[in-house]
Amino acid sequence: MDIRHLKAFIAVFEARNITVAAQRLCVAQPTLSVTIRQLEEDLGAELFLRQARGVDVSEQARELYPQACRMVAEAEALRRRFRLGQERVSLALGVEADIAPTQVEACVRLASQAVAGLQLTLLEGCDGDVRLADEAQRCEDELFLSLWDEAFVLVTASGSQPDGRWISCPQHPSHQRLMGLYGEGEQVGQAGSLHLALAMVAAGQGAAWLPQSLAERCPGVYWQSGSGLALRRRVGLCISHEALALPAVAALHQALGRL
Repeated sequence: MDIRHLKAFIAVFEARNITVAAQRLCVAQPTLSVTIRQLEEDLGAELFLRQARGVDVSEQARELYPQACRMVAEAEALRRRFRLGQERVSLALGVEADIAPTQVEACVRLASQAVAGLQLTLLEGCDGDVRLADEAQRCEDELFLSLWDEAFVLVTASGSQPDGRWISCPQHPSHQRLMGLYGEGEQVGQAGSLHLALAMVAAGQGAAWLPQSLAERCPGVYWQSGSGLALRRRVGLCISHEALALPAVAALHQALGRL
């Protein structure tokens, strides 16, 4: 017994007529009759009672029908799963620190829309075929495909006002540019990333200048735009020239380059 026998059985059971079932399956009537007999012999049960016009179904056939439908559906689902797997295009996307979750989500949606059959793997840091990063983190030999441009905003704990106490992030590429905004205030803490600086601000340790995307959905903080010439950052994809040879990367670069 195989899926072919079960499909033949289902067709005859539903049509109650071998001729009609054969037409549905696009096979000759004698071939279908032989298939049904093989199934009956394999099961040791009479499934159909031949009548002058069409067939009637036995109790064994009524018992078999829902199980046969389930088995055929499972086999078709398994076949589709592996065929789709063979047609998928793999892409590993590295996400650098201090990229907001909203930007990661948006990038995943853009990539899925841009590359048909995309099988995406998200990694932390500089691993991956391409990287989602601040432009300041771009290596010299990488192309940069800008997706978002955003301002740095002044972030304080909810219910508090800037009081000259600052949280800085010396290891981040934006540190030197931000130092001019801190003025002569007291540096009361340092963080290894902008995400960690945000946590310190929310805990009431001090204020910090941070990208708007990090602050706008963080509970426990209040942010406001800076006056005068505001500092900004660009977030996008860092792509090496070698990576452009990969089908998924080439398709992604071509599609997002038109945005």
